[in-house]
Amino acid sequence: MMRFLIKGLLRDRSRSLFPVLTVSAGVFLTVFFYNFMQGVFADFVSSNARFDTGHVKVMTRAYAELADQFPNDLAILECGRLIDELRGMKSDMLWVPRIRFGGLLDVPDEKGETRSQAPVLGIGANILEEGSQEKKILNLEGALVEGTLPRSADEILISRDFAERLGVKTGDTATLIGSTMYGSMAMYNFRISGMLRFGMVALDRSTIVADIEGVREALDMRDAAGEILGYTRDMVYSDEKMTELAEEFGRRFSGSDDEFSPVMLPLGRQRGLGEYLSLVKSMGSIIVAVFMVAMSIVLWNSGLLNSLRRYGEIGVRLAMGEPKGALYRRTIAESVIIGIIGSAAGTLAGIAISLYLKYVGLDYSGVMQNSTVLIPNEIRTDVNFTSFYIGFIPGLIASVLGTAFSGIGIYRRQTANLFKELEV
Repeated sequence: MMRFLIKGLLRDRSRSLFPVLTVSAGVFLTVFFYNFMQGVFADFVSSNARFDTGHVKVMTRAYAELADQFPNDLAILECGRLIDELRGMKSDMLWVPRIRFGGLLDVPDEKGETRSQAPVLGIGANILEEGSQEKKILNLEGALVEGTLPRSADEILISRDFAERLGVKTGDTATLIGSTMYGSMAMYNFRISGMLRFGMVALDRSTIVADIEGVREALDMRDAAGEILGYTRDMVYSDEKMTELAEEFGRRFSGSDDEFSPVMLPLGRQRGLGEYLSLVKSMGSIIVAVFMVAMSIVLWNSGLLNSLRRYGEIGVRLAMGEPKGALYRRTIAESVIIGIIGSAAGTLAGIAISLYLKYVGLDYSGVMQNSTVLIPNEIRTDVNFTSFYIGFIPGLIASVLGTAFSGIGIYRRQTANLFKELEV
């Protein structure tokens, strides 16, 4: 019977072509938008983890309340000892100290007078320490477009867009003007060793990166760090595991009444990222539901039109004694065949486009000029195992639902009127 149905669909393209195209289009959009949103959220979470939140972040309780202001006067003291304890507690993770700071970057002219000056966002990381993973985490080698990485604590990297705005080049000296951990004014000369392009507007706008020892010297923060970030070895974030780790840390280290006691926050509890993680988990269901409803309505209307066109054929088959239930089931079987063919074609097209954008990317930096969101300028899709079957869910269900609703009319045909209808 299945062979008979397939032959019927192939010989009468008006019964199959439009439904197959409709299912293919809907499945293509389902697969593509699923991969697109997965890629956007994966890049967003990864960028925030590498440059800001870590998979977990350790701060003092007081620092955590004002973290967006970089309150280094509330930094962690004796951070080396705390890092050793963290490594003993969770040895399969990377633990790195960071200092985030703000201030003014002053560029002098030949006479030592200010030539240009601008606010700066700084990141102090373990760049020079042997065996440190910070260069890999921050992707400094991949982002370097000119010059070299720092070879001493008094050298910095500067984003290229920022450097062009200030009018500086590699080898120039720039003065950081800010405040020390104790509230006094800090002025420290750095030499620009290289320029970076992170590919994120929020970082390329006004960022410098320096070795943490140089920043400690400049801000009078010896053996101190504003934050200690923790990363899994494979750099894959698990909200459940990191939340459990933060709770264990709280039981062991945090003192409830001391504002300088350390606290640990997982990525999901920082900067509202928990909402994004929840959205990622439900995104597949949302996309499937939207396109399933839309395709069901279209295929329902298509089924109604098809039933009108096949009105005489259905009447003949009923008049010859074919049971209404059997006729209805064969109509449903036809929709299953159409759903499988359309879903397969749509899935292949969606994955093909997604793979192209995964490696080529889609540049949308033009709309991100004033953005403060840590997300790459190029959107790249993410193709995973779910991508290969998620389109079949709306493709098959919508096709069957559309035919099921439109085919109800079969049961409304009155056998007594069939021969009168067939007289014409």
